[in-house]
Amino acid sequence: MVVLGIESTAHTASVGIVDERAEVLGLASDMYRPALGGIHPREAANHHVEVLPGLVEQALERARVRPSEVDAVAFSQGPGLGPCLRAGATVARVLSLAWKRPLVPVNHCVAHVEIARVLSGLDDPLLLYASGGNTQVIAYGRGRYRVLGETLDIGVGNFLDKLWIGLGGTFPGGPALEAEARTGTELHALPYSVHGMDVAFSGMLTATLALHAKGTPRPDLAYSVETTAYAMLTEITERALAHRGRNSVVLGGGVACNERLRGMVRAMVEGRGGTMFAPPRSLCVDNGAMIAWTGHLAHRAGVSVDVPDSAVLPRQRTDLVSTPWRAG
Repeated sequence: MVVLGIESTAHTASVGIVDERAEVLGLASDMYRPALGGIHPREAANHHVEVLPGLVEQALERARVRPSEVDAVAFSQGPGLGPCLRAGATVARVLSLAWKRPLVPVNHCVAHVEIARVLSGLDDPLLLYASGGNTQVIAYGRGRYRVLGETLDIGVGNFLDKLWIGLGGTFPGGPALEAEARTGTELHALPYSVHGMDVAFSGMLTATLALHAKGTPRPDLAYSVETTAYAMLTEITERALAHRGRNSVVLGGGVACNERLRGMVRAMVEGRGGTMFAPPRSLCVDNGAMIAWTGHLAHRAGVSVDVPDSAVLPRQRTDLVSTPWRAG
């Protein structure tokens, strides 16, 4: 079985093609980069509309797959930015109708779980999902993925982007701030906002910008932010492991590419005698292959949707989506 997946939840438009072994046959992506400030949903959607047809062609060419060999078309239904989601869903509907193939809706967060799960070979791991709009600790239970802890205000990736722009940088902020943090040496006290299983980042954003206004060197601020924010994520992940009696963690989302975060989580998990896995960067960030793979699992379990019923769901939660492929 060959499935084509379309990802368009935020800044990245991506098309992936996978087979039943989860082998990525073809992947083509293009990221919207605003000249100033953060993501403007309508401008990002316009970008996706322009590049997605070409990305479909590139993915098919790289996969050496003809449209007649595609068994289903999957798309990100939510959560995400409404205009961006609609751009990807429209392309998916067109392909579904033109190729006469089933249309499969996919939850973006669940897709991060499933691609990490199949690549790791771990049957039932905990997921630390750290991205721009989402920060969650997720585990499977009774037919769905359950959110054990999450951000109470903004996603860690959005926090890093807002902070970096406030420090004089440009979007995206995460990779640039990571590079800056490598030369930082002084750890400054910042708000450590852990509330049970949940976290919050807005206080740290305000405090860091206040230190910047007082002349604190930017590398030290970046180093302090990474150390504090990722310690918070590591803490709630460890608490979730203890609560669920698990011994394995997989990472997902663009922020999960960060080497400091990976190192902190790995040290925690291995210290407990467990295993940590992080996908390669191309499959950790938003990508069409994870949508295609989860679409394959859903399609095999009998999930599909008619075009009139394929509305996007910008606020769709991870724990409201059934996962029939994991039944039993």
